[in-house]
Amino acid sequence: MKIAIIPARGGSKRIPRKNILPFRSKPMIAWSISAALESGIFEQVVVSTDDEEIADIAREAGAMVPFMRPKELSDDFTPTTPVIAHAVRTCIDFGWDISFACCIYPCAPTLSIEDLRQAAHICTECDANFVYPVTEYAHPIQRAMRRTDRGAMQFLQPEHELTRTQDLEKTFHDAGQFYFGKAEAWLAGLRMHTAGLGLPIPTWRVVDIDTPEDWKRAELVVGALAAVQTT
Repeated sequence: MKIAIIPARGGSKRIPRKNILPFRSKPMIAWSISAALESGIFEQVVVSTDDEEIADIAREAGAMVPFMRPKELSDDFTPTTPVIAHAVRTCIDFGWDISFACCIYPCAPTLSIEDLRQAAHICTECDANFVYPVTEYAHPIQRAMRRTDRGAMQFLQPEHELTRTQDLEKTFHDAGQFYFGKAEAWLAGLRMHTAGLGLPIPTWRVVDIDTPEDWKRAELVVGALAAVQTT
């Protein structure tokens, strides 16, 4: 079976309680839950949380919360992989026959259902450990600069100061939305990025929500998408 796992702890710092704050018409986490449910891929959509309020809101949105995440996996420093591995292992202990598990972050309101479906297809057809969305850097990173205390600009790679941008290799970064992977890959603790395949998506559909400014930009993007869909 294929399951979605949404990791949503209660102790977010930069935007307190951001996983359940109202985002347009519903709690933020409900957007990820809805995308997982509407994709038609998953037999179960599970939320892994240490927070009872998040658990209640997740259930109201249609997800399952069959266990509470332990404290040792709920601090500021716990990476994603052990959290998902714990969820997979716990669900297997319930008797679930899990072949694939997709980690979907709770703050991904621009997540595309088609991206989830395509990732599932690629992961199964290509026998990949993981598939996750990536997007191009807006400007070639080979021409990145640092700014000194007095304001002087310095190229990190001085050899590319005069290189035309169109002659530089394209580079990508993680879109920070989801990781579709084999259950055995999560349990083995493999690194999603280096053990996985990248699924390119448009830059305009990628918003990493860490600040109030990010939140506002995400609202504008989702609003624009809604307007397009109703025309």
